[in-house]
Parts: sequence; structure tokens; C-alpha cells
Amino acid sequence: MAKTSGKAKKEAEKQNTYSRYKSWFWAIFAIGISAIVLLFLLASWGVFGTMPTFEELENPETNLATEIFSSDGETLGKYYNENRTPVKYEDLPQHLVDALVATEDERFYDHSGIDARGTLRAAVYLGERGGASTISQQLAKQLFTQDVSQSFVGRVMQKFKEWIIATRLERQYTKEEIITMYLNKYDFIYQAVGIRSAAKIYFNKEPKDLTLEESAVLVGMLVNSAYYNPVRRPELVEQRRNTVLGQMEKNDYITEEEKDSLQQIPMEITFTPQGHDEGIATYFRVYLQGFMKDWIEKNPKPDGGKYNIYRDGLKIYTSIDSRMQEYAEEAVHMHIANLQKEFDKQNKNNKTAPFRDISNEEIEKLVTDAMRRSERWRILKDKGLSNEEIIKSFDTPTQMEVFSWKGNIDTLMTPRDSIFYYKSFFQAGMMSMTPQTGEVKAWVGGTNFKHFKYDHVKQGKRQVGSTFKPFVYATAIDQLHLSPCDTLPKSLHTIEAGKHGNQNDWTPKNSGGKDDDYVGMVSLKRGLAESINTVTARLIDRTGPKPVIDLVGQLGIDTENIPEVPSIALGTADLSVFEMVSAYSTFVNEGVYVKPVIVTRIEDKNGTILYQHVPQTRDVLSQEAAYVTLNLLEGVTQYGSGTRLRGDWAVNDPYYKSVVTGYPYNFHREEIPIAGKTGTTQNQSDGWFIGMVPNLATGVWVGAEDRAVHFGNIRYGQGAAMALPIWGVYMKKVYADKDLTVEKGPFPRPEVLTIQTDCSSYGLDDSNEEDRLPDELDF
Repeated sequence: MAKTSGKAKKEAEKQNTYSRYKSWFWAIFAIGISAIVLLFLLASWGVFGTMPTFEELENPETNLATEIFSSDGETLGKYYNENRTPVKYEDLPQHLVDALVATEDERFYDHSGIDARGTLRAAVYLGERGGASTISQQLAKQLFTQDVSQSFVGRVMQKFKEWIIATRLERQYTKEEIITMYLNKYDFIYQAVGIRSAAKIYFNKEPKDLTLEESAVLVGMLVNSAYYNPVRRPELVEQRRNTVLGQMEKNDYITEEEKDSLQQIPMEITFTPQGHDEGIATYFRVYLQGFMKDWIEKNPKPDGGKYNIYRDGLKIYTSIDSRMQEYAEEAVHMHIANLQKEFDKQNKNNKTAPFRDISNEEIEKLVTDAMRRSERWRILKDKGLSNEEIIKSFDTPTQMEVFSWKGNIDTLMTPRDSIFYYKSFFQAGMMSMTPQTGEVKAWVGGTNFKHFKYDHVKQGKRQVGSTFKPFVYATAIDQLHLSPCDTLPKSLHTIEAGKHGNQNDWTPKNSGGKDDDYVGMVSLKRGLAESINTVTARLIDRTGPKPVIDLVGQLGIDTENIPEVPSIALGTADLSVFEMVSAYSTFVNEGVYVKPVIVTRIEDKNGTILYQHVPQTRDVLSQEAAYVTLNLLEGVTQYGSGTRLRGDWAVNDPYYKSVVTGYPYNFHREEIPIAGKTGTTQNQSDGWFIGMVPNLATGVWVGAEDRAVHFGNIRYGQGAAMALPIWGVYMKKVYADKDLTVEKGPFPRPEVLTIQTDCSSYGLDDSNEEDRLPDELDF
């Protein structure tokens, strides 16, 4: 009986102990659950840090890049703090979505933001068999909890916040929207924020055009883009890509055969950086920034705030044609590299290279001025160094990367020597526009934006030389009803002091300087074709300088700094490529000036139109005067300085091989009408060519930063050698592109033409104008 009682007692004690353990277990479990619930509640109430509001979840804050589009629908570039341009879910290829889900969140479509199985696995195995973050949690972290806490407790609290935000995101958005937001938000490095930028930068494609294996590369980067870097660690990224393909096979998105086949394909990327210094139309994009700054000031948001081109996701549609822009940049690069080679060759025996015709004192002043304008001077000045200390630092050898036409060079050079080095390079400015609409189709402001920021299309103004003469001729035709066939003496002509604002007698000489350059008569057409100064002087003496200035002002040229004196006829004014091309375009557009257009439309991120271009035009010349001026300018390419655009008669001349890039151009007279004018300034410092066909006007300037840097003779330093080849190469490329509609037909002729332009019926044969005796002008 006692034994039974003892046994029962032990059983009772055992039962009591079990009950206590059971009670403790459930108590601890209840406390744990309550603690977790409490932590969730506290986190949701913002105790551990501010939680996003409903409005923030509805419209998560994003930095959206403003995208610049060409007229043919290509992306020219972006303005951004983060290079993010969102895409819609329907623009994502299905294999990209499949790769993402298979690799990052296998049960994405089955959970509501938190993967219970994944969380339990991560807790039991301490993350060694994979993490537990869902796509929704990763999006929550990117959107609202980007800064990772450094403490264990802080990271735990942060994880609770991510869970709560993830569940809220799941309630707020569809699965497709969450995937889209995640891919649009992720930073793939190299300024590739979002899947669209990543596809462009790593494969030069739109996301919808990615192949399956390319999608696998980008999905593989999601685990850690800095580590899985396809530029620096291609072998590692290829291994990661194959892991993604394995996950896709495991989750039945592809077959084993497809996986094996795709894993054998070598990984190849097409690295296309999209920094502000890279891509096409870099100079244009900087000018466009100024346009947008002015537009933003004048056009506030509906709520009164200001648009921000770096984060508001605007879409700017421009007039630039991406194909023509590329052809223009290629033409500039080809010719300036070629011209530079010849210039450097000729400078080997020049003791003051790269300068000519100036004293050592003048050279020192140029260098000192360059020092004071440099970024180096500004930085050292901000550090408190004296002028003497800064100047001394310019003579200390420094490791630097410098530009060359064969690629950037790492070298040791004093900053002073680098000034000499950079001043030796030729620069170019080029603009191409449609005269009838004003649409600017190509804009090249220099040779290399990264190293030479100065824009030579709109910002830079240089002496225009003989390219100004057509304005004098147009004024004379408009006022005096002259014909291209009328003749004038080639002899010297003096406009005396006191007349037309002259302070002294003015007697311009012709460029040849020989006695026979002043003998006989010459038609206006040949006078302009051969750029005879004495003929132009006689014309401006008859019209006076003020009507010429009034005309160029109507043609869109800033006349503030053009003095009212006869010498302007020879191109003493400093003008921009932008001004000259828009002015010349009026001749092609039958006398109607159209203000150049660079932006056709601006939209907000939702596609709402904020700005629509309205053409600005004005009648400047009669159709007849404009057409007759064009006829004169055609003479330049028929038997003047522009004849090298026609035929191949000098193809074996070593000069043409070394300087005239792309020659022969073979724009035959009977096939392609070309009106144009070359220009060369004093000492060959500036070379110009402006050429026009029926629906395209293009101007080119070439010169160095300082006017003291130039060729030693007119053969190499004239506009026909410095600038015209760029036009020739560019137009060859344009005409070769059958998708472009650049016309080859004749210029439009007025229905009524009272001025004679056919010199063969005017007096004598047009091919031998100097032997004809048409009407002689009495002035």
C-alpha cells in the first residue's frame, strides 16, 4: 500500500512538473507573441522611427530623371540626381520578371509581403540557406528605410519596419506594380538607377529588347551590384548569371535544356555610360539646361512650386535628329583630328608654338590670364594661398590625364605646360537646321565636351570674315534691284573720311595683292564667288552700312556690337554660328526668317503637355531678293572657293590628302544645288563655311581658343580648308542615309522674277563671265 502511494506521489509530482513546464512554455510563447505583436504595433505607430504615411505609400518619393528625346524618338541624354527613368510593367519582358521571382522571391505570388517559410528557414539556419527578404520587403527598404542601422537592436527594429511597410505595400499595390517599382528603383551602379537605365548602360537596349541571358545578368546584380559588377568582374557576374538561370530552371520557367544552352553563352556587355559628359549632343544638352532654367522660372507648377529637371521626370522633345547629330559629330571629329595632325607637323619649327605673330610678353599675358580663369586657381585661392604661391604651383610637375586625338593620356606635366598643350588644339562649332521650320537638327559645340566645355555654337562669337558679305549683297539687291550678271570694276575703291561714319579714308585691298587683282570688270556673281573685297566695298558705299545692319538685325543677329561703319562689309564683327546659320536660312526660306527651334514639346512625368512650340516668323526680304542672293551664293560652289565640293580634279594633290578630309565629295553641279560661302579672317585665325541645300542650312566655324594660334599661310588656314571639309563629310553621310529626307532638287524659284539670273541670256556665256559686257553699274 505504501509502495502504491509512493508511486502515485511520484506520478503526481511528475505531472505537476510537466504542467508547470507547459504553463511556462505557453506563458513564454504568449509573451513572445505579444512582444512581437507589440513590436509590430509600436513600429507601426512610429515609436522606432517615422513610418510612411498613406499619402507617401500612395506616391512614394522618387528622383526621376528628365529625359531628352530627339525628333526621331531616340534618347539624347538625361538630367538627373539619380539616373532613373521609369518603365511600365508591360514594357518589361516576361523572362526578366520570371528571373526576378525565381531568384529573389520564389513564393512572391503566394505571400502578402512576408514569406513565413523563408523567415523560419532563415531563423533556424541563421541565414546560411538563404535570406528571408521578399521583393516587397526589398522595395520597402529601398523606398523608406535605405540607411541600414549599425547596431543589432537597430537592425532588428528596422526589419520590423520593413515587414510592416511590405504588408502595407502589398495592400496598396498589385504584384505587378510592386515588381515594376522595385526594378525602377534599384541602383545598378555607374549611374544606372532603374532597369531602363541599366539596360541602356550595360546592353544599349530598351528593357523590352533584352534577351533572356541579358535579363539574368541584371537580375544577378540585384544581390549586390557593387560586388557583381559586370565591368570589373565579368567572370564573377557570368557565374551569378548562370545561378539565376539555374533558379529559373528549378522553378520551371525554363527547361533544363534551355538552361544548359544559355549557360554556355559567353557573357557580353555593351557598356554605354550615360554620364553628363558622355553620349551625343553634349554641348546641346548644356545649352538646353539654360533654356529649361528660363522656362521653369516663367512656368510654375499648378501649386506655385518650381519644376526640377533633376528629379521631376520631365520629358523634353527636341528638334535634334539623332542620326544627323551623330553624322555631324563624326564629321567634326574626322576633320579636326586630321587638321590637327597637319598643324602640329607645321609647328615643329615654330619657336613660339602654338602661337604665331605675337611677342613673348603677349604670350605670357595669355598664359597668366588662362591661369586666373582655371579651376585650379579658384580652388587654391579658396584655400587661402597668395597669388605668388598659386603661380609657383603652376610650375610643379603634376600627374594628370590629358586629351589627345588617340585617346586620353596619363602623364606628368606642369599645369603651366598643360595650358600651352591645350591651347594648341583646334576647336569647331557646327549647327544644322531646317530653314522652313527653324528646327535645329544638329549642334556640335566643340571637339570633346569632357575636356573642352566651351560651346562654339551659341556661346562663342568669332570674327566672321567673308561670310558677312552676302548680307551686303542682299541689301544691294533689295534696294537697287541688281542682277548677279551686273558688273563692277575690280579696281581699288576709297570711302573717304566723314562718309558713312568713317573717321579715316578706307581703301580695302583684295586678298591676292597682285596688280591684276584690280584690273577689269567682274560680275556680282563672280565678285562674291571670289570674295573680291573691292566689289563689296563699292556695294556698301552705295547702300550705306545702316541698311545692312538693319537687315542682319531682322535676320536674328545681335547688332549691338556692330559699328555703323563701311568696314563691317568685310566681316569684322564677332558673331556666333547660331546667328549665322539662322540668318542664312532666311535666303533659303524665300525671305522669311524663322526663329531657330530647339524644343518642340515638354511633358510632365504623366504625359501632360506643359509646353508646345509655336513658330516665330517674320518677312525680311522679298522672295525675289532672297532667291537672287541664293543664286549668287550658288556661284561660290560653282567657280569660287567652294568648288572643291564638286568633282575630284585635285584628288592626287598631297595637300588635299593631308588637310581636306573626305575629299572628293562629288556633289556634282547638275545633281545637287549648293549655295554657300567660305570665310577667312585676318592671319587665318578663323575659318568658316556656311552651306545650304533646299531644306537644310549648315554652318561650320573652326579655329583655336586664342586667335594667336593659327596656320602660317592662307592655303591651310582658309575657310575652304579648315571648315568646308566638315560640311562635305557631314552632307555625304546625310545623303547616304536614305531614311533622311534631305532634298537634292533646285531651290524654289519665285513665280514672278524680274531680276535676271541667267547670265547666258543676259549678255554672254555664263562660263566666261569676265569676258562678257553686261550692264555696268555706275558706282
